[in-house]
Amino acid sequence: MSATQPAQPKVTEREARQVAEAAREQDWRKPSFAKELFLGRFRLDLIHPHPQPDAEDVRRGEAFLARLREFCEHEIDGARIEREAQIPDETIRGLKSLGALGMKIDPKYGGLGLTQVYYNKALALVGSASPAVGALLSAHQSIGVPQPLKIFGTQEQKDAFLPRCATDAISAFLLTEPDVGSDPARLATTAVPEGDDTYVLDGVKLWTTNGVVADLLVVMARVPRSEGHKGGITAFVVEADAPGITVEHRNAFMGLRGLENGVTRFHQVRVPAAHRIGPEGAGLKIALTTLNTGRLSLPAMCVGAGKWCLKIAREWSGVREQWGRPVAEHEAVGAKISFIAATTFALEAVVDLSSQMADEDRNDIRIEAALAKLYGSEMACLMADELVQIRGGRGFETAESLAARGERGVPAEQMLRDLRINRIFEGSTEIMHLLIAREAVDAHLSVAGDLIDPDKAVQDKARAGARAAGFYARWLPRLATGPGHVPTSYREFHPRGHVDLSGHLRYVERNARKLARSTFYAMSRWQGRMETKQGFLGRIVDIGAELFAMSAACVRAEHLRATGDHGREAYQLADAFCRQSRLRVEELFGRLWANTDDLDRKVVAGVLSGTYTWLEDGVIDTSSEGPWIADATPGPSKHENVRRPVR
Repeated sequence: MSATQPAQPKVTEREARQVAEAAREQDWRKPSFAKELFLGRFRLDLIHPHPQPDAEDVRRGEAFLARLREFCEHEIDGARIEREAQIPDETIRGLKSLGALGMKIDPKYGGLGLTQVYYNKALALVGSASPAVGALLSAHQSIGVPQPLKIFGTQEQKDAFLPRCATDAISAFLLTEPDVGSDPARLATTAVPEGDDTYVLDGVKLWTTNGVVADLLVVMARVPRSEGHKGGITAFVVEADAPGITVEHRNAFMGLRGLENGVTRFHQVRVPAAHRIGPEGAGLKIALTTLNTGRLSLPAMCVGAGKWCLKIAREWSGVREQWGRPVAEHEAVGAKISFIAATTFALEAVVDLSSQMADEDRNDIRIEAALAKLYGSEMACLMADELVQIRGGRGFETAESLAARGERGVPAEQMLRDLRINRIFEGSTEIMHLLIAREAVDAHLSVAGDLIDPDKAVQDKARAGARAAGFYARWLPRLATGPGHVPTSYREFHPRGHVDLSGHLRYVERNARKLARSTFYAMSRWQGRMETKQGFLGRIVDIGAELFAMSAACVRAEHLRATGDHGREAYQLADAFCRQSRLRVEELFGRLWANTDDLDRKVVAGVLSGTYTWLEDGVIDTSSEGPWIADATPGPSKHENVRRPVR
């Protein structure tokens, strides 16, 4: 084996898919608005009237937000965090005293017990003061120790760890490895049983958010199959100061400069079997289930970013004059401001709706949360980019430089850098497309999957054919027409004196059916090759995301109108968003069948074979020497431990 190449389990493409499929939550025990949408059924009744929080939850949530806002305004110095590339210890201690580490933890364990709605509002607020602080709190509670223990932990584990997490102990989630990203089937970190009460961990974990300052870790490791041990990828709670754990490096990034993210090595780390979360082999299922609601924290902070972008765009564009009038009055700039305002409204609608549904626990929101993450991360980056453009040269200049020469220190370029990671965090956009697409076609695969599975026997295919015939005989005719073709449908969304949103909901209903027909046609055309059509699947998901956002925006506008809270303005914003969204939907539908996917594959083959290396002439590659992927061979660490617990 090469000294520069890590040893990894040899896994075929099919085996990798099987691992991912086994980790999926297989059943749909509760209704799902987004799942129905992809099936061509516009179930407005699942989201309208807009679900409402409990009055006591609102009281407690608002009280905490008031305390948190005061802390953010006086105790979080975002400029200092950016300058020093570190969150000051006193800031973290202040967050602990405030109870911010336990926002989502039940009060009986010392937490605040906030709802998902108010947890997200808190993250948006903190993230606007410092995205790095928002990331620290989110990683701790959304994917760190508290959430998986809440769902899968034993009572003994909850009693032992949740009070610590609520008050003082920072947690981190360790899955990624130097050569393992979105393909966990190749996970190399091992947890070898030693007797009945201990596991021994060996391996290296990369990009461990909070890992540098963490006190507790959720570690995913592979348990070898043996007598008495089912084996498989398994989750453990591990003390961060256990012998054999070394934080070898604190990573630095283009954004989120205060992020405490590192490389952690495990060498013969002994972990009590009592610290295993769930059974052996359930690690990936635990991770994915945790993310069902955990993913909502990221778009929540994107909402905060959108609100900030809107504030800066409004204030700047009203005072900056060009050609005799404020730049906001020039159509080219005004279109950008309209996009930021309308998109912020819609994104907040998506996050609040999904979060309230998560709190009520009446619906399965796995697709809604994934769509919120996907849509929020993409749109927030676009909004920040538009703000930089609106600000012109000042958008590209750092806040520190602006302040040094006597102008307001607006960190627009920092916002753009900080937001960029969100398209990669907790599932890249490309992976989210595939994950959501898999859930979107689940009903089809349930009835017809055996027809396109090459490993299935003839009799299995025959049974699948019979099931498919019955399903599609009932389903396909319903895609022909619906309320979207009836001019009076959804008339409650056209109240007197307000713009008409009912037409947008009819558009959603019609195009949900069109989306389902397109998906069915593609499955019929490509069958077993459907999973390779990632460009097509990505566009299908993006159409669904737009339709979901339009639905949420309209429902939120009607809710605000009914409660007398800026209803007229909300209707205007929802109308603007839906009109902008419809243009994107039409383009995406057109690109389903008219695109360059086949040509792109040919060009890629040429690039990889070296056909176009002549095109690379005339530049200097300033990259340093070294392997593309660091060696992650198990063994003792050769580095100084840079772990930095905060006390």
